[in-house]
Formats: sequence, structure tokens, C-alpha cells
Amino acid sequence: MITIELREDVVLQDGSTLRLRPTTPDDEAALVDFFRALSAESLHLRFQGGVCVDERLVGRFLRSDSEMLSLVGELADEDGRVCVVAVGTFVRLRDRSRAEVAFAVADDLQRRGIAGRLLERLAAHARAEGIERFVAQVLPENAAMLGVFRDTGFEVTRRILDGVVEVEFALSSSPDVLDQIARRDHSAVAASLAPFFQPRSIAVIGASARRGTIGGELFRNVIAADFDGAAYPVNPKGDPVGGVPGYRSVEDIPGDVDLTVICVPGGRVFAAAESALRAGVRALCVISAGFAETSSEGLERQEQLLALVRSHGARMIGPNCLGVASTARRLNATFARRAFPPGRVAFSSQSGALGLALLEQADTRGLGLSAFASIGNKADVSSNDLLEYWEDDPETDVVLLYLESFGNPRKFGRVAGRVARSKPILAMRSGTSRAGARAAASHTAALAGSDAVVDALFRQAGVLRASTLQELLDTAVLLTSLPAPAGNRVAVLTNAGGLGILCADACEAANLELPELTAETVLALSEVTPPEASLSNPIDLLGSANAALYERVLPLILADPNVDAVIAVFVPPVVENARAVEEVLARHASSSEKPLLSVVLSADGTAHGGFEYPESAARALGLVALRAAWLRRPAGTTPEVSVDAAAARAIVSAAPEGWLEPEAAHALLTAYGIPLVEERRAGTPAEAATAAIELGLPVVVKTAAAGAHKTETGGVALDLRTAAEVHEAAARMGGAVVVQQYLTEGTELLAGLVQDPVFGPLVAFGPGGVLAELIGSANFALAPLTDVDAGELIGTGKAAKLVDGWRGAPAADHGALTDLLHRLSRLAVDLPEVSELDLNPVLARPDGCVAVDARIRITRSSPVVSAKTW
Repeated sequence: MITIELREDVVLQDGSTLRLRPTTPDDEAALVDFFRALSAESLHLRFQGGVCVDERLVGRFLRSDSEMLSLVGELADEDGRVCVVAVGTFVRLRDRSRAEVAFAVADDLQRRGIAGRLLERLAAHARAEGIERFVAQVLPENAAMLGVFRDTGFEVTRRILDGVVEVEFALSSSPDVLDQIARRDHSAVAASLAPFFQPRSIAVIGASARRGTIGGELFRNVIAADFDGAAYPVNPKGDPVGGVPGYRSVEDIPGDVDLTVICVPGGRVFAAAESALRAGVRALCVISAGFAETSSEGLERQEQLLALVRSHGARMIGPNCLGVASTARRLNATFARRAFPPGRVAFSSQSGALGLALLEQADTRGLGLSAFASIGNKADVSSNDLLEYWEDDPETDVVLLYLESFGNPRKFGRVAGRVARSKPILAMRSGTSRAGARAAASHTAALAGSDAVVDALFRQAGVLRASTLQELLDTAVLLTSLPAPAGNRVAVLTNAGGLGILCADACEAANLELPELTAETVLALSEVTPPEASLSNPIDLLGSANAALYERVLPLILADPNVDAVIAVFVPPVVENARAVEEVLARHASSSEKPLLSVVLSADGTAHGGFEYPESAARALGLVALRAAWLRRPAGTTPEVSVDAAAARAIVSAAPEGWLEPEAAHALLTAYGIPLVEERRAGTPAEAATAAIELGLPVVVKTAAAGAHKTETGGVALDLRTAAEVHEAAARMGGAVVVQQYLTEGTELLAGLVQDPVFGPLVAFGPGGVLAELIGSANFALAPLTDVDAGELIGTGKAAKLVDGWRGAPAADHGALTDLLHRLSRLAVDLPEVSELDLNPVLARPDGCVAVDARIRITRSSPVVSAKTW
């Protein structure tokens, strides 16, 4: 059943936004007004003939259920009244796998992509109701509508019937369809954010002439930065600020205003925003606090504010944020204490305070910014949107993100994975402890802490994760000032053996390799270094090393084919000036095709230039090398697996919430082709003994209680070799039992899935058996898995050693395990009601794998009632 309260926000090709929702009986008058306002031509194209617009006509659009759905789009008119501006409808046909679809859009809003967005959302809802194909009857002269169907990415067929074009297509989520949607989202979102970063004019509501106020200081920052455009202070009396004439309202300002920043008390924000939106502003940045960060009432105010913004087709950053900046327009619409140094790094921060701290540090490190956005409560604009904009921004080479939460992590993964191919993305996320993880009953869910999920998301998307603010800045400096390494092989050069060892340890912790230098390099080094110098990696030039020695040694090490990068550490002795060595390092770093990281410390151990400590340089280089490895990683494809989706859906639909009974769990896994050990269900001890003889002794007897942790509850008896032993075990457990073949050969692994409430379906793989949670180290990946994702799950971590054959054990069948993970991935995507699934243990053998025990939990979650679709 389609949720009547559902609201969906879409962004159109011109950057404006539109809120969609299903119709209700209360929409009768609004729909009559909408259709009566259409031109005669639009009515003719929609209804293919003369039509009388009245209550009887619109009555057919008021249903929203599994048989019919009408979505309306709404915008405010000149008087601020929210009106229907578009209607899209599907009606199920006699062949219940098909539905007819049609659209109508207000004449002055046509050719802005509204019909295409309606079609996307109707198709998504129809698929959820089991509808497989859409058909549409289109007049031949309706070229615009035919173009909408053509541009969707669906495989459209057309034929002429009685002078009408019949269009038909399958509602598949094929790569072509998803690619077309992603392209539309990208261009539309980028257009919607242009007024924030390239405004020609800006108004600051709450800009006071009194010093020390947030609005007043923010406006003075705009002026002090020499904004490349017109700036207008707005306050109740229209007082001038900083010598700039003021206005009482944005509506009083002559000409258009691209961006409005609101700095008034929370209770006055709605009125201020309404005034700006009436004046035609399409970009709001709300500095004011007092919204979702405070209470449920604040959240309601925030939703009302967003609804107002949507009703005018606008975008909003904030509320509760620090502001925005763009060096391309010399815009500093923040209340930061200092101006932003220009550069090639774009930075988004969910925390205003941390954003200020990073900006202060960035200036001292010489890290220049192309843009900055503090997104605060991110009621509308999020880091996903900013990535879309910065992807094509010619001023931005690197993106930094500070994240506290994810609104749409799966969208983040898709967008970040695309952007990271051309621009490095470096992120830091707070809230990584397991204290906030949800309670979980299965091994898989217990292992899937929020931090493990974030790691999986970042790893698959190619996002580099920094643990500290210093690491974030260090890596950003490296990404913007030095070439990328070709690999992870590092030479460490030092004049202090102890620091060289510390650096080597830090490199190993950062997954960097210290290779042996070639014999040719060692020979060349021996000719220019003291006999006492250590020429193994790390290379110790001794405390007497000076700038001249570094000058002779560096070219030799950088030229070594075994070396991808060099970390040079120098502690100046009494007789040597650090500045001379710094100049040598800087000169070689600027001319080398390999990254040369310098760590120059003063005699008291404080930083003198480059990176602060050897460990800092190693951690930053480790992250950058990780990006190089990710770029070499193939994109991968999601293979098709043969499953009985209809049978599986029937099992899940009929099941109550909670743990599936073993028979139902077995049937569900069988429908997805997951290999299971042969078993029988027995209601009595006598039936259990008979089943054991049929299967062949020895056997295992397990309780048939749904969801039981069998080992902890005494619900399992292994290696039973006689019918009498089986009878006794079944009698001891009481109730129904499951009798299985007893398998002893194979490596015990865990495979499973969990539906994370934020991140969606995840597939897990790791060491199995009764110690799965104690050993930990399960790997996670977001479904659907590509072949590369599945290979990484199997080929990394502790489980990889087990799969490859631990301590003389035979290697497991990689192909069989890969197939198992793809089937779990497909199940996780197809059946979101399967909230937890454990296969533990999975016995992996050289000739296949088989799941010995399975637990499946069903949870029916409430639908989201308001969401962005991009």
C-alpha cells in the first residue's frame, strides 16, 4: 500500500526544486483550479480531446493505492498560496503487471524537467507495487512528452495505433536508467548551488550597525573580503552598515538578489525567509539556531521552514550554520575571524566550531580554499549536494568533508565514488564509538558497528578517511602540493636513527612498505656518504649530515625504481642550519615526479617546516597511497544470479515480525540458491531418530526454536552416532528439532547481511563459528556487491588467511564463496524486510561451501514520510 503521507523533493534542470506528494480527497478544488488554468492545447494533449474540467473529472485523480497513484507538484503563487502545478498518474491495467501513465504540467513551467521527475518517482512506486511495465498513449504532435519518455534511459518501444503513439517500457533499474537519473541529478543540483558560490548579489538579513552582532560582523566580512558583486544590509530600520546603505526588507532592494543570509533570532527566521523568497531569492543561508538541534519543537519549525523554501522552488544551507565562502567571487559570508586564503581545496563542515578551527589551521599551513560551506543541520543542502557542485568546479582540485551524520549514505557512496575518480575526497567523521550502535541479536548485526559501516562506505567510494584534524590537514597539504605516489613503497632518509625507526614503524602502521634499495642505488650512495652511514631502508646519514650531503643523496634515492615516495627527516645539529636543508628538500620536492615529504625538527623537537613529525608524514602518505591503489581498482560489475524472487517474496510477506522458523528460513535461502546442509525437521524424539537414519549417521540435532543461539542455550548436540543418542538429545531439548548431516571438513566462516537503518543493506564476511564475535574482524560492504567488492570481502582481513588455507589447511573454493556473497547481496536488496541474516558457520571447502546454520530476522520498518530524491 502506498503511503498517503509520503512527500518527495525533486530538483529540476534549472536548479529549482519541487515537492511531490500523493493526492488526497482534500485536493479536489486545487486540481480543478489546476486543470482549468491549463491552456486548451495542454488540455487537448493530456486528455486527447475535448474535456469538461469539473469535480467529476478530477475525482479519478484523488485515489492513491496499489491500483492507482497520482503525484502532484506544488509551488507558491505570487500571493504565497501553495498551488498544484503538475500532476502525474499511473493506473493499473487488467494485466496487473502493466500500468498506464500520464502527466500534465502548468504551461509556464513546461520544459523544465518536471514530467521526467514525475515519471522517475511514479516508476519507483509502481515497482514497489509489483508493476513491471508502463504504457502511455501520446498524440504524435506531443513531441515534448515523447521526448520525456525517450530521455529516461528506459528501453522504450513505440507503435502507432489509431493515430496515437503507444509508448511502452519495462520499469527496470538498469545501468542506463540509473546513469540517466544520475546525470539529471548532477546537472540540476549543480545549477541549484551556483547562487551560493557564484552570487552576483547578496543580502544579509539581520546586519546590524552595532559592532559585535553576528549579522553585522558577517556583513562586514563580506565587505572586507571585497566581494565581487553587490552587497545589501537588511535590518528593521534600514540603517547603513560599514558605510553601505541599508534596507528594511529584501523586497525593498532594487534589482535581483541571488543569495540571502539570515542572521536573526530563531523565532523571526520564517518571516525573514518568506520576505526574501517573495522577492525572488532562490538561495538562502540560515545562520540562526533554534531548530532541529534543540528539540522536537525545533525540528517541527525546521520542517516548516523547509516546506516554505520548497514552495518557492529554492535551496537552503543550514539552519544553525557558520555561513558560506567562495574565493572565486571573493565571498566571505561567514563570521570567521580571518579571511580565507585562496587555493584549490573545497571544504564542507557539519560543525561550525570545527570548521572555524580548521580554517585557522589551514591558514597557518598555507592551505588555500576555493570554497567553504558550513551546512549545520543540513535541512536541505548536504555534503552530497556539495560534491555534485564541486565535481565540475574548475576552481576545486580537492574536497574536504567533516561529517557528523549521513542523510542519504547510499547516494553519498554513488556520488563520491564518481567524484573521487577525478578529485580526491578526504573526510573525517565524528561519533565513531560503538556506544551509539543499536542493540543487535545476530552475530552479523553485532559486528556491524557504525564505524565499520562508515569504513565500508568510504572504502567502496574511494573516500580517504582521516582520524584527526591534524591528519586531515596533513593529507590535504600533501594532496595539493606534491605529486601522487605510484604505489606504497617508501624510502625513509634521516640523520637521526631513532627518528628513522619511528618513521619506519609509522609507515608499517599506515600500510606502507619499506623496500630494499637496488644494488645500483646502494653502490651510488656508498660513494657519497660516510662509511658509517646505514644504507638499508631507513637510510641513516648520521648526525653530521648537512645540506650538501642531502643534496647528493636525494636524487639517487628518488631515482630508485623500487621507491614510490621519500620521507626525509632532519634534526639540525649544532653546526648545521636547518634552513639550508629545508631549501634542498623544497627544491627537490618541487622538481621530483615522486612525492618527497620533509620533516625538519629543531633541536628541541618542535617542527621547523614541512610535516610536524615523522608519524604525521607517514599517516598522510598512507592515505594518499590508498587513493592511488583505489584508482587502480577496476570499477567492477554486479553479476546476475538466478533466484526464485517470487517464492522468496511470498515467504517474507507471510511471515510475522521476528525470527523465521527454521523451515521458512531454509525455504527462503533455497529460493536464493544458497547451499545448505541437508536436514529434516522432527516433532518427536522418535521422528528425530528416524530422520537420522534416513540422512545417515553421524548427525547433528538442533532445537527448532526460531532465532535461538543454539550453543549458548544447549540447543545443539554434535556427532551423534546412534539412533539412541539422537533420541536422547531430542528428548533433552524438548519440542521440535532439526536433524542435519554432521560435516567435519571445511573452514568455519561467517557470511550474512544486516539492514542498517541509515546505510541500508550490508553484506558481511569473516571468521565463523562460536568465536565469531570474539575474533571479530568481519568485513562489510554495501549491497549490491560488484565482483570487485566480493573479491575484497574474501581477500582481505583475517578471513582471507582462512580462505587461502591456514596452517596447512586446504584453500577454500573462492568461486563458491563469491557466488554465496552475490546471492546474499541480491537477497539484501530484494527483501529489505530481512533485517538480519546469519550463516554461521559456513563450511568452506576446496570444492564448494555449505551453510550449516542459519538465522533470519524479519522487521517491517515504517516508511520515510519526507525525503530528497537526489
